[in-house]
Amino acid sequence: MKYLFMILLFCLCVFVGYYYSSKFSKRKKFYSSLISFADKLALEINFSRERLKVLTENFDASTRKNLLGIDEGFVEYLDKKGELTTENIFKKAQILTKEEKENVLLFLKILGRSDVENQTKEIKNFVSRFEETRQKCNQDQKKYGSLALKLGIIAGLFCVIILI
Repeated sequence: MKYLFMILLFCLCVFVGYYYSSKFSKRKKFYSSLISFADKLALEINFSRERLKVLTENFDASTRKNLLGIDEGFVEYLDKKGELTTENIFKKAQILTKEEKENVLLFLKILGRSDVENQTKEIKNFVSRFEETRQKCNQDQKKYGSLALKLGIIAGLFCVIILI
């Protein structure tokens, strides 16, 4: 019974470390997908001139899942089913800081508000901001992602050693 408890405690510590480290990789994937989404919007707005709702719905499904439901909240806003607020847009995106949420919300608010030329300039401006944040997330993942997993393993081993 004692050994079973030690194994469970070790697994719990490793899981906590893994869960914490996965937040860093999710943030990096989120910003990579957001940059891809913004680039596609800029390209499509210039050439196809489709409506925002159609462009958002037709975004690549594999990249879309990394947007953490922000695109779904934006489509609801475009359908007039909801407001464009942080609560409605970021229901699933708990990994972002308040400042990052405000920045992404501001990006979504500017979409469709001006002519094509100014819209493209604004999107490119936000892409450069998102790129800076993605680089910061990449550095954080390299620093803290593997550290969290290693600390989870070490904490688990430490607890097991204490119980022996």
